[in-house]
Amino acid sequence: MPTICPTYHVPVLLGETVDALDIIPDGIYIDATFGGGGHSKEILSRLNEEGHLYAFDQDADAEKNVPKDEQRLTFVRSNFRYLSRWMRYYGEEEGVNGIMADLGVSSHHFDAEERGFSFRFDAPLDMRMNGRGGQTAAQVLNEYAEEELSKIFNIYGELKNGRKMANAIVKARASKPFVAISDLLETIKPLLPREREKKDMAKAFQALRIEVNREMEALEEMLHGALRVLKPGGRLAILTYHSLEDRMVKNFMKSGNIEGKAEQDFFGNFLTPIRPISNKVIVPSPQEQENNPRSRSAKLRIAKKL
Repeated sequence: MPTICPTYHVPVLLGETVDALDIIPDGIYIDATFGGGGHSKEILSRLNEEGHLYAFDQDADAEKNVPKDEQRLTFVRSNFRYLSRWMRYYGEEEGVNGIMADLGVSSHHFDAEERGFSFRFDAPLDMRMNGRGGQTAAQVLNEYAEEELSKIFNIYGELKNGRKMANAIVKARASKPFVAISDLLETIKPLLPREREKKDMAKAFQALRIEVNREMEALEEMLHGALRVLKPGGRLAILTYHSLEDRMVKNFMKSGNIEGKAEQDFFGNFLTPIRPISNKVIVPSPQEQENNPRSRSAKLRIAKKL
């Protein structure tokens, strides 16, 4: 029977993230990663009857957490990469006052063993945020070329021995396809230094999850979509958890593109459509990190559309 944590998800930097949106009571806001609904409920508590919140989540399980507030809340069961398309559908192309996203994987995904996100359980190698379609982690391991697998582990997992892992996977699947988490652990464990075994396994799982869900491509599309739908002066607040996504968000908030290269006018002034509210990131307090271990790597970045 699936093991599901009774608490779907504990929101990270709840007050700080919602404060960053500088809520206008009758404004239009987007929670691009609804999850357990913690951030959404806090945003709704600061809106009056004229305000409205659009909450996105591609996981059908998240919809069970939606509060009954049809007048002020619209739940959109979709990947946030399509954010601007949905806002056009709802007639909010350039009318949004603030957008937030918590890029971390929810506690629910790690604790629902049948979803295959955690090496704590032996379950099918799935790892899809949207369980309704798309490739699974098993398909990635069984079908990708060795060079592709190596790149995934090196770039998305930042693993130094990604090539060795890829080679071992290709050799192992020749005799038996990857189906369960135990199949993967059996193959890569011998390659991991004992003192870093759990950390490196977590990195390998992170790399596969990012590839399965096309997380970096989705994030880039969401950021550009957010810029299109935000009003001038509108706020963008993003919680990141690993260096790849944090670098992308930092570059985007600095320049309006993921490369971080801003155009300059004749006088050397930077021509950017968005600007960070502060160059200093907000991190959880020691107390929050102790109470919610998931928050330990979190960084909150905030920007304003010009």
